[in-house]
Amino acid sequence: MSKAKQILHLLTPEGEALQANPPIIPWNTYPRPQLKRDSFLCLNGEWEVTVNDDEHQAILVPFCPESLLSGLCISPSDCITLKYHRVFTLPEGFSKGRVLLHFGAVDQVATVSLNGHSIGSHKGGYEAFSFDVTDYLQTENDLTVKVSDELKTHTLPYGKQRADRGGMWYTPVSGIWQTVWLESVPETYIRSLRVDTDGDTATITAEGVTEGVLTVTTPEDVLSFPLTENKATVKIPSPRYWCPEDPYLYEFTLEAGEDRISSYFALRTLEIKTVDGVPRLCLNGRPYFLHALLDQGYWSDGIYTPATPDGFEKDILAMKELGFNTLRKHIKVEPEQFYYDCDRLGMLVMQDMVNNGHYSFIRDTALPTVGLKRLNDKRLHRDEATRAAFFEGMESTVTRLRNHPCIIYWTIFNEGWGQFDSQTAFERMKALDSTRFIDTASGWFKGADSHVDSEHIYFKPVKLKYGDRPMVLSEFGGYSYKPEGHVANPVHTYGYRFFREQSDFEAALLKLYEEEIIPAARKGLCGAVYTQVSDVEDETNGLLSYDRRICKVSAAPMKAVAEKLRKAIGQD
Repeated sequence: MSKAKQILHLLTPEGEALQANPPIIPWNTYPRPQLKRDSFLCLNGEWEVTVNDDEHQAILVPFCPESLLSGLCISPSDCITLKYHRVFTLPEGFSKGRVLLHFGAVDQVATVSLNGHSIGSHKGGYEAFSFDVTDYLQTENDLTVKVSDELKTHTLPYGKQRADRGGMWYTPVSGIWQTVWLESVPETYIRSLRVDTDGDTATITAEGVTEGVLTVTTPEDVLSFPLTENKATVKIPSPRYWCPEDPYLYEFTLEAGEDRISSYFALRTLEIKTVDGVPRLCLNGRPYFLHALLDQGYWSDGIYTPATPDGFEKDILAMKELGFNTLRKHIKVEPEQFYYDCDRLGMLVMQDMVNNGHYSFIRDTALPTVGLKRLNDKRLHRDEATRAAFFEGMESTVTRLRNHPCIIYWTIFNEGWGQFDSQTAFERMKALDSTRFIDTASGWFKGADSHVDSEHIYFKPVKLKYGDRPMVLSEFGGYSYKPEGHVANPVHTYGYRFFREQSDFEAALLKLYEEEIIPAARKGLCGAVYTQVSDVEDETNGLLSYDRRICKVSAAPMKAVAEKLRKAIGQD
């Protein structure tokens, strides 16, 4: 690998603490906050792994083998096979009837065996999956997970992973990268929850049970509602509506037979209204400016996985401290901990689908950057397996995340990456979830229905043409500043405008908002997504350094920008 491709493995403060005093079980946190039981056995920790049928090595799960925190830090590859192994015993009295084995995410194809029995497989690197392992359990249990990751095929969603990393492409992730865990449930149990809200009412649908009692805690009282024919309708008197400034969550429990779970919901509304002749995105009936950042979800030591669950909270709070109210989670699906933290801390989320299919620099980046942004996408990526994999990933993402109130916006395609038949994609997304804003084509290759007009502008002044739909500048900025000692690639730098001094970087960023974004908001701009939360490998255009040790801007002037954006659209 050339020097320009090599990166330094920087430790975040949490990663440094983890290495100095390693926990027996990292990420020992309940991984499903919206359907929580008192049964939880975390299987993270030291496992045995073989890489491409080589010798056995120790690996720290849930960190991917390419990461520093895994203990391996292997070289990235287009094609890799892994075989994980560990032995576990159940605590006395753990089993209440059935035992379920859960995986938060494994990239990309996983086959699971327990005590010599094949119990199932899963394709896709971003979805949670589980198996009922009750009938295969013994006193001592031998668990094996075989993983294959063929990144070069482009069939399964892959995001920004590339073995030949560099620039806007990052080190790939293979194998287990989210929590592995066990829970025990009664024979009849609550398999999933769906929450639908409308004004002051929430409808809770429980799969797996038909009757029960739902108990909701409000600021004034504790209310009970019957679950009948697997549904409960909850009407809240004097509702408290969720927003970033007041992220109030209604906590509830559901008891059904021998099963009991805890969860939460929030009340908030989303709609598009014409205000003073301008189409505006509205939260809880009022115009709300999406003052946003692109959030790649990469860490210098864990790559896809922060050293501790606190990594998500710290990023969210750091951005709130700068005045931002929205994160665009960029072509990655996080552990549910991230969305729970956004729910409880008050951070809106624009959630991207994860791209698959072939990327072309000429078609998807170069020509659109100089203005050629129209393309008939019906004939692109006609391979049926690739199209099916994208829709399967989209459906899984929406189904898994739709209960999180922080998510207000789905992005289907980004800059043409893997884009195909966008009209059908819009219709399928709307059928999955008609309650949120849908951005069919973020950046370019428009032509299909979409709730918003969505533009990317990096190399030109921000000049927008406003139409009948709300305008969102879904990427802009990308200014680069490299804080000495906190840079992953000292040789190569990727960004869209470059600064040697922190003061010059901050001044240019503030000028960009003052002279281009705030005036655009007055004219009709409804949201602006600055690139980005943190540096990532070669990219040094983050507000935080890649190791999360340096914030490149001051809070006070950034908060002043946020206040001016609110005033620009008449936001209360």
